[in-house]
Amino acid sequence: MLLLQATTTAHTVGGPSTAYLPVMVFFVFAVAFPVMPLILGRFLRPWKYGKDKMRPYECGIDPETGAHDRFTVRYYIVAMLFLIFDVETIFLLPWAIIFMGKDFSFTLFALIEMFVFIGILVVGYYYAWRKGALEWA
Repeated sequence: MLLLQATTTAHTVGGPSTAYLPVMVFFVFAVAFPVMPLILGRFLRPWKYGKDKMRPYECGIDPETGAHDRFTVRYYIVAMLFLIFDVETIFLLPWAIIFMGKDFSFTLFALIEMFVFIGILVVGYYYAWRKGALEWA
């Protein structure tokens, strides 16, 4: 009897529209956060730009060539090598964290697979080093 009485005296906090109130507040903040700096920047910026303000900026040095000059292939090779070894780090970090834990459930296959993966990357690094891809000059 007491259980029935407790369930019948419960009252609702609000209607169905109050359930969406946190979502609406989040939506307002999600729209206002990027829009407000744009609006404030429009009113706070200077209206006239000087000659120095319109010049391209490269680390304080006057540009010697145009902005649309071609890059050497070496630049792209270094970028690809960076991506390859960055992806290696992404794969190795979770594996190393699990390996260091107390509940190491990897099998011998996973250990050998990781050493093969590292071996392939070392061979690729050695190949790039011998070809001179890591020399910047």
